[in-house]
Amino acid sequence: MTADISAGAASRNMDWQAIDWRKANQNVRRLQARIVKAIQEGRWGKVKTLQRLLTRSFSAKALAVKRVTENQGKNTAGVDGQTWNTSLKKAAAISSLRQHGYRPQPLRRTYIPKGNGKMRPLGIPTMRDRAMQALYLLALEPIAETTGDLNSYGFRTARSTADAIGQCFNALNRRCSAQWILEGDIKACFDRISHDWLMANIPNEKAILYHWLKAGYLERHVLHPTDEGTPQGGIVSPVLANLTLDGLEKELHNAFSRPRKGQENLVNLVRYADDFIITGRSKELLENEVLPLVVTFLQRRGLELSIEKTRITHIADGFDFLGQNVRKYGGKLLIRPSKKSIHAFLTKVRQIIKANAQSSAGTLVVLLNPIIRGWANYHCHVVSKVVFNSVDHAIFKSLWRWAKRRHPNKPNRWIKDKYFQSVGSRNSVFHGKLDGKNYTLYSAARTPIKRHVKVKSRANPFDPQWYDYFEQRQRRYSVGKPCPSSGI
Repeated sequence: MTADISAGAASRNMDWQAIDWRKANQNVRRLQARIVKAIQEGRWGKVKTLQRLLTRSFSAKALAVKRVTENQGKNTAGVDGQTWNTSLKKAAAISSLRQHGYRPQPLRRTYIPKGNGKMRPLGIPTMRDRAMQALYLLALEPIAETTGDLNSYGFRTARSTADAIGQCFNALNRRCSAQWILEGDIKACFDRISHDWLMANIPNEKAILYHWLKAGYLERHVLHPTDEGTPQGGIVSPVLANLTLDGLEKELHNAFSRPRKGQENLVNLVRYADDFIITGRSKELLENEVLPLVVTFLQRRGLELSIEKTRITHIADGFDFLGQNVRKYGGKLLIRPSKKSIHAFLTKVRQIIKANAQSSAGTLVVLLNPIIRGWANYHCHVVSKVVFNSVDHAIFKSLWRWAKRRHPNKPNRWIKDKYFQSVGSRNSVFHGKLDGKNYTLYSAARTPIKRHVKVKSRANPFDPQWYDYFEQRQRRYSVGKPCPSSGI
């Protein structure tokens, strides 16, 4: 049976495998491009009409179900305990995405550890609620990308932490650049966003948005209401948070007028999700003028800055941002992996080695390689070569201790010959066999250092005039290219 992509509703007996995904993507992309054009023309009534058309199309519903059944959380159930793990369930799910009478179920509350040792609460929606969020996200993302701050990089299509760090370099690398930096962090951003502000300002169907915000969460079989915030764990939550924080860059530019052509604008914002920096020519400017403006901006949205994480720093002292340390040495800006990032990485590696004291060398190599490669790829676009050599040496020492503990009565030469070999110009490369195959440990120092080309601030992946630009970037950073990474 051939699925009719242009149909407004799907038959319950449709064949999931027969869906023409290429055509579905084309249909959705065409409507998203029309939304962008309507925004650019200031025709918000047409934007609303196009959003309604998109969220009721078969193509968008099919893609929404496809997304939630293929991402990392596909096997994580909500409060109803259901997952869509068969073609029949996926096909039926498309028909279940109806707006009339829709009421989301409460979120399932769970916790994950944060870097500071505290626990971060997550709200896990049911599969149907996730699919509904993914459906409306298709209509909301084009708006967020078109109206968002130019230098916001978190949770955005075709943008990454590498782009945010690249903008830090652009704003700070010249001798005439700003010398002071306001490091900002918003306190419990997702959990405290004002529902009233969201209802008044988010361009989404109000009834659907209201039910999402007020769904509540279940913890130990007790229903808790949600009076503020948008839960971390929902597909639509990152875009809602971005839309809430968008506008800060414009307010800063309006308050501190842009310089004349050829002059340096010393007040610049670089934001990644709820972490941001603002540059300024003096500590007094940031403390007495910029900081109050930021506080007022956030208060209107029900948010406040984290006192313990918000500080004003001179560029000569440096600051950490997204796992990188940004600092000027004698007037030259260098961006390196931060000490905190290096420590966290090596701690994780050592924990894996310690936890696998009785495992084979091959098993250990297979466990460590993706960790080392991923961390090195994340830092490959900054000044990292010396750090890479240093972490390789630290890992070698940990593995040597692991081997010595396994064979306390064997001489060093015997241990070296058993677990370490020469590979090309590299000596003492840890290796081992698993399932008959020989595996060698990945070396961070083998990762080439390559300057990342920052995405153009005005580039919009939903605008047809930028399609060729993003296709070229995709080819540039295709499989096999080590940079950039999109997360920490």
